[in-house]
Amino acid sequence: MSQIAPKPYWYLRHGETDWNRQGLAQGRTDIPLNETGRQQALQAGRVLASLFDNGQKPFDRIVSSPLTRAFVTAETVQKTIQHYTGITLPLHVDDNLQEVCFGIQEGTPMGDWYRPWIEDGLTPEDAESFGALTDRARLAVNEALANPDIPLIVAHGALFRGLRHAMNLPVDIRLPNAVPVALKFTRTGWQTEMLDPSVSATNGTLLHSKDPLEYKSEQ
Repeated sequence: MSQIAPKPYWYLRHGETDWNRQGLAQGRTDIPLNETGRQQALQAGRVLASLFDNGQKPFDRIVSSPLTRAFVTAETVQKTIQHYTGITLPLHVDDNLQEVCFGIQEGTPMGDWYRPWIEDGLTPEDAESFGALTDRARLAVNEALANPDIPLIVAHGALFRGLRHAMNLPVDIRLPNAVPVALKFTRTGWQTEMLDPSVSATNGTLLHSKDPLEYKSEQ
């Protein structure tokens, strides 16, 4: 049974950071976007803005993690949508959308410890367990879904794994940086659709698939 309210929402992982590029575990460490990440956030905003054509409104507000890499991504998307459409979406921060704390593993290469953290409950020293992350992610998204409108959640990769667990989807899935995902609940369960980030600002295209996200153990 899904632990997430059966209502549609959007999800966007933050743009790239230097630690992402280097394959290091970020967790709660507040690493900023690099230049690639800033451009990714801008392109995500352009593609999302294209969905507001002809009076359409795919989501009504943005809820972000407070960590810099996510908040700057969210703010960039908000400003880009406003630039292209004239619509200023409310932007709020929820501390429960922070990335997991990886404890002593933060700043070290993503390694053999990561899959056991997800699958076997083997939590690094001073880190947050995968179960605790899932509970926190579930609370944050359900709070965002308590309103009648549709939110865009801007947060993190490991946190999305916790959400996938709460939605009864395969967990060990890598979500690319700054690729918007539309989520909807159907009679057969949750479906995810990634928005192609390569399209122009006037031609947003969903990559239609029940679950197109790639299996890979990376943050």
